[in-house]
Amino acid sequence: MSVKFDQVSVGDELAAADVTVTRADLIRYAGASGDFNVIHWNERVATSVGLPGVIAHGMYTMALGGRYVSDWAGDAGAVVQYGVRFTNPVPVPDDDNGATVTYSGKVTATDEVARTVTVTLTVLSGGQKVLGKAIAVVRLP
Repeated sequence: MSVKFDQVSVGDELAAADVTVTRADLIRYAGASGDFNVIHWNERVATSVGLPGVIAHGMYTMALGGRYVSDWAGDAGAVVQYGVRFTNPVPVPDDDNGATVTYSGKVTATDEVARTVTVTLTVLSGGQKVLGKAIAVVRLP
């Protein structure tokens, strides 16, 4: 079921969603993206360059935000513009629990002519903002 433009108002909040990121997810993402940078799978190298440990790919964290918004819209093709800034890494422990990334969003603008809404995302992990200026423009029927 997709969200309709006429059902959305500025100030509406999207339900928050927790996403678990595990080391296995990082391996699958590396294979799909071709980003095999060792900081995403080798604890020794990651800590030697000052990171808290193995970290998730920023683009993976961003992609999960895109999926969060498209799931809300009910249409994977509804997101017409999306951008973020990477503000903090997401350390992913080497255990079965992984890291939790929490996505939430708020409608901050609507454009009746284009039938688009702007969703500003808040993305946190371990109490820290991991994506800044995370903004998606979504076209709704």
